[in-house]
Parts: sequence; C-alpha cells; structure tokens
Amino acid sequence: MVSQRSFKARKDSAGERFRSGQTEGRKREGASTVSLNHPLAANFKGSWRNMRKLQYVFMALAVLCFAIPAFADGGSSSINLVPIGAGIGMALAAGLCGLGQGKATASATEALARNPGARAGIMLFLVLGLAFMESLTLFTLVIVFAVVANAK
Repeated sequence: MVSQRSFKARKDSAGERFRSGQTEGRKREGASTVSLNHPLAANFKGSWRNMRKLQYVFMALAVLCFAIPAFADGGSSSINLVPIGAGIGMALAAGLCGLGQGKATASATEALARNPGARAGIMLFLVLGLAFMESLTLFTLVIVFAVVANAK
C-alpha cells in the first residue's frame, strides 16, 4: 500500500509534489517560480494596445521613408525601385540560408551526440548540405547583380 506521505503536496518549491522517493529531502536546482518583480512577469494593462499603436507608427514611418524620394523630385519620370527589391530579396535569401544552416548544424550536433561512431558520415552530409545552402545564397547574389545591372 502506498503511504500518504508520498502524495502530500508541499509548498517549498515548484514541482515539489512530482518528485520521486529518492529526491524527497533535496531541493530542486533551477526550478523556481518567476518573481512578480521580474520585468517579463509584469502584467501591464493595455500593453498590447500600446504595442499595436507603436507597430502602426513604425509601419507609417517605413512607408514614408520610401515615399520621400518619390515626391522629392518634381520633374522626373519615375524612381527605380529595382535595387531596393533586389536588396530585400538578397536579405531574405541570406537570412533563410542562415536559419537553414543553423538547423542543419544543430541536427548534426545532436546526431553526433547520440551516435559518435557515425561521425564520418554525418560530417560528410553536413558539409555537403551546408555547401548547397550557401550556393543558393550565392546564386541569389548573382541574380541580384544581373537584375540591378539590367535595370539601369
């Protein structure tokens, strides 16, 4: 029969009642409730509303930054937005390439931790995958240069 002592809920620290019998007298390291004085635990009333307002303000400023060159010149025909679009495309390609490379490296590190004997095969496919990912970014860079050169 199970004693009532093992089911008794204590209020010493977080997760205390979910302990096994071997750790009953010990304190748990690193697991504590977040203090209400912590900045991330603060519950500000209307904070989402303020953030939404800030988001609208920054979006309007970003639109105005692109609109200023368009309205600054009185007699020209049109402005060339190809370099801006090419820069945004290159930024997306480089950022997503970095995310992919980070995920691949994390997976390879986890695989090496699980099976150190398969190091040669894991490293081969890791380097091959990283080279393919980086080549996509370099191809994007070449396309960006070609598009910007043709747009002039």
